[in-house]
Amino acid sequence: MVLPDKRQTQKNRHFGQAFYHAIVGIKTVIKNERNMRSHLVSATLVVIAGFLLQVNLNAWCWLALAIALVWFAEFLNTVIEAIVNIIVGEKFDPNAKIAKDVAAGLVLLAAGLAVIIGLLVLTPYLIKLLN
Repeated sequence: MVLPDKRQTQKNRHFGQAFYHAIVGIKTVIKNERNMRSHLVSATLVVIAGFLLQVNLNAWCWLALAIALVWFAEFLNTVIEAIVNIIVGEKFDPNAKIAKDVAAGLVLLAAGLAVIIGLLVLTPYLIKLLN
């Protein structure tokens, strides 16, 4: 006897269901993507530095924006990789390679911009601390 598949295939019926699936998605990216874990560690260090350096509200806004930009890029990269893998499976496809490489490039650009923002925001606080 084969049991019916009870996994959800239709739209969420209420906010709680949607929220649950969003949390599962976040956990999945953290669990399965090594680079996301690196981004989380980096973000944690930046937040700790912000508290220790007592940055102002404007600085917090820039730091939060930079962190969010990297996380958004990593999430989008994960989505693109998953969709490409569904479509092409295990075979090589030059267009799939382009999609994956461009998505990875997006993460690299976002991370580079985040480093620049972090340096621009935190350097004056570090200089003030050292003087």
